[in-house]
Amino acid sequence: MDDTELRAIVIATLKAIAPEVEEAELRPDRPLRQQVDLDSMDWLNFLIGLADKLKVEIPEADYRKLVTVNDLVAYLRGKLGG
Repeated sequence: MDDTELRAIVIATLKAIAPEVEEAELRPDRPLRQQVDLDSMDWLNFLIGLADKLKVEIPEADYRKLVTVNDLVAYLRGKLGG
């Protein structure tokens, strides 16, 4: 799975939690939670959704590393062996 596919999955999972998100307005290098104003429960549901969809484990200890869309894509690529 390449970065474009991973980015699409990240955005689709995000839109399932926050349907008002406009992909074109997201900056991949800016903190995602600030851009879309997710509370901690929505953020947790988003990360669980990604883990379920991609069949990977995202330990709670890693949550703080996952700040931007770029961070998420790179992390997930590593988890998927890419």
